Parts: sequence; structure tokens; C-alpha cells
Amino acid sequence: MDIDSQVAGVQRAVSSTERDGIAVRVQSLAQRYPSPLDDVWDAVTSAERIGRWFLPVEGDLALGGRYQLQGNAGGTVLECEPPGTERAHFRVTWEFGGGVSWLTVRLHAEDADSTRLELEHVAPADSVPEELWNRFGPGATGLGWDAALLGLNLHLTAPDQRPDDPMAWQLGPEGKRFNRLAADRWALAHAADGADPEVARAAADAVYAVYVGEAPFEM
Repeated sequence: MDIDSQVAGVQRAVSSTERDGIAVRVQSLAQRYPSPLDDVWDAVTSAERIGRWFLPVEGDLALGGRYQLQGNAGGTVLECEPPGTERAHFRVTWEFGGGVSWLTVRLHAEDADSTRLELEHVAPADSVPEELWNRFGPGATGLGWDAALLGLNLHLTAPDQRPDDPMAWQLGPEGKRFNRLAADRWALAHAADGADPEVARAAADAVYAVYVGEAPFEM
């Protein structure tokens, strides 16, 4: 698979700001997919299809419903606007490890055959201690979202290239290259948000080592 093009094709940003009077950290990713809006919407909202590129999911994937991803986050569907003309979006709570954050996915039809997906993950700043944030940076969650966008891209364009065992792939040469390149991009986004570039680089190295099994995750 074309790892370099996938990593380069994703836009990433980090923002430390306030929303509703609460200090938050916002991570954003965006990628263009060569598929119509209706197809991309179905891929990110159909339980059957989500399980083919991300994780198995159970629950009621409708406004007000509860969902649960296997071995990962669960939450409530807060907003759901299916495709009308050229846009669609959904917003859910992202509940994991006792913490609550918010995930929004927006779709924009660029033309009849391509769609831009924008993913925004908003978390209270105090949900991650400053020391832990400086140690691992935005890549701690960002690399997971990068893997999700890769999975979606393969699902839409080259399903035969999706690894049978994504975890084993992540620990192999191709997965390590993918995570290295993505971690480096998150370091740039971290620095652009005001982090010391050396701190951002060290955090990228640390989170890369965790993702590829070269170091344990320690609080």
C-alpha cells in the first residue's frame, strides 16, 4: 500500500482553546476520498461497514442512541444529519476509561465522485495531565485516528489491501513506517500549537515506540 501518499494526504491540526468556558484540546484530521458522499456516509454510519474498516460496533446508531465499539469507546449520538445536498455530519460522545470527550465527523461533497471527511476530537484539557501530554503529545490519540482514516481509505478504494491482522501489520515494517511518518506529522501540529519543537519531537518518538511495541505505555 502507498503509505507515503496516505500520510501526506491527511491534514492534521492541534488547537488548545476554550469551549463553553472549558479549556479543551482539539485534534482535527481531514482527508479526501474518491467516493460519492452517500457512499462515504454509509461507510461511517453503517454498523456492518464500520466493522469492516474500523472496529465492530453494537448499539443504536441513530440520534439519541447508545453505541459501543468493541474493546474501545462507547457513547451517545448527539447529532445526526444525513446527506441532504452536499453535506452531512454526526456528533457523538466518546467515552473511554472513565473520561468523556466529543467526536464530530463532517462530510462535504467536493463533486459527484469525491468527498472530504473532517474528523474533530475535542477533549477537556484536564482529562490528560500536562506531564502526560508533554510526554506523548497529540499522537497518543492521533495515531489511532490516522489508522482509522487509513482503514477507511482501503475500505473505499482497495479493500483487498486491508491486512487480515491489523495489529500484526502495525508491528511489522509497513506499519512501523506508517506510524513513524504519522507521528512526525503530529509533532509538527503539536509545535504549531505552541509546543517547544524539541518537546514535540520527543513526544512523537515516545508515542511511536508505544504504538509499534518497542516501549510500554506508562502513566
